[in-house]
Amino acid sequence: MTATDDGWSRPQWSRDEAQAMLLYCVFGRFDPELRLDLSAHDSTGLPSGIDMLRIPKDRFAHWEGHPLRGALGEILREGDPDAFEVARGAPECLMLRGELPDPDSLGYLRDTLGVVSALLDAGGIAVVDPQILEIFGADDWRARYAGGEGSVPRNHVAILCGDDAAHRARIHTRGLRKFARPDVSIRRVPQDDVQRAGAVAARLVELQVRGMRFGDGSTVGVEGLPAGLQVTRAGSLDDPGFNNTHLELVWPDASQ
Repeated sequence: MTATDDGWSRPQWSRDEAQAMLLYCVFGRFDPELRLDLSAHDSTGLPSGIDMLRIPKDRFAHWEGHPLRGALGEILREGDPDAFEVARGAPECLMLRGELPDPDSLGYLRDTLGVVSALLDAGGIAVVDPQILEIFGADDWRARYAGGEGSVPRNHVAILCGDDAAHRARIHTRGLRKFARPDVSIRRVPQDDVQRAGAVAARLVELQVRGMRFGDGSTVGVEGLPAGLQVTRAGSLDDPGFNNTHLELVWPDASQ
């Protein structure tokens, strides 16, 4: 697999044992026989290991993991009520899912995104990306991933901020499993340092998407933190907070 331009390259790549996992749900009304113009979206089709499953509405009730239901459904509804209602009224869904060994370029992602975009041209009206807890109307998807925007790492990974113990914040990511890399968790962040910690998380996202690996005990340099942040490999693919393993980092206590 070879990327066609530098935007899809992984210059810091070395192979990891993890698998890259992709999952997209495209809701809409599609012809019985799909005719997709993949060349219009710089795609050669779904890469080996990624399959397409067609789910008609009469099977939605028995669809385990339906993204518009349960806790995920509530998050999606709150995030974009209009797109949620459009998807809920769709007569069918095409689910793209699968895993592949840690790729040395992002060509697999480019090709899959191209298929999603071609499906929107062929009757799709909304896309759910469960890994980053987002739903997109067709126009919003195109705006986010059209052209060179598709290769921007930040567009594929969510960076979230939540509460941690002792009035501190926790910065964490979702979506790096798409790249066969662990997500990021930075705990015990003082409120004054939230933006700086977010920038650290964004840098770790960029480096990992481009292929870098961080071993247990490695150190991430941060301006103003002489000792940096130490990395601990943690979690599992079954961890509901990430649906992935993660890198655990703890912000130092300024009083110590």
